[in-house]
Amino acid sequence: MAEHEDPNARHNEKMAKKKAARDKIMATKTGEKGLIVVHTGKGKGKSTAAFGMIFRCIAHGMRCAVVQFIKGGMDTGERRLIEERFSDLCTFETMGEGFTWETQDRERDVANARAAWERAKELILDPEVKMVLLDELNIALRYDYIPVGEIVDFLKNEKPEMTHVVITGRNAKDELLEIADLATEMTMLAHPFRAGVKAQQGVEF
Repeated sequence: MAEHEDPNARHNEKMAKKKAARDKIMATKTGEKGLIVVHTGKGKGKSTAAFGMIFRCIAHGMRCAVVQFIKGGMDTGERRLIEERFSDLCTFETMGEGFTWETQDRERDVANARAAWERAKELILDPEVKMVLLDELNIALRYDYIPVGEIVDFLKNEKPEMTHVVITGRNAKDELLEIADLATEMTMLAHPFRAGVKAQQGVEF
């Protein structure tokens, strides 16, 4: 930097160039479509981020829906808020009974996952519903409760053009990632569970 150069002026010049470049890029982004969004990875925050998108829809007055494939009847903050305050805008379906090590009944788990998927398809095809969250679908796919090819075929060929579908859970199948418009992998750097801290209200549920 020159001895008498004003750092504020230099900063303003740099930001003006960045804004011009950004505006030029943004001017080319004019398309809209219903997205397939996948949140996966070992880190915390997959469902949390997905529910953030659901609450954005609610804030915009957009009809949306949640189908939980694995989680059972546990009282969570997001479920309570949606059912008590926003049931007119968001359908909330909890179709699972808990993780597979809790039910210890594969046949029942498969039946629940199949019922959840059938309900999910109904909601995705509903022209009034603009976003559907398939919470923990990746877990059901990991255990082969539903063939991944069936999911992929439906999303590619039957999902309405402007409907968003958000899918969460660890170990997303490669076939699902291949058709995703947006895929994010959550990486765990630290977790309180490792230090003996249990799941807590307002953080995990």
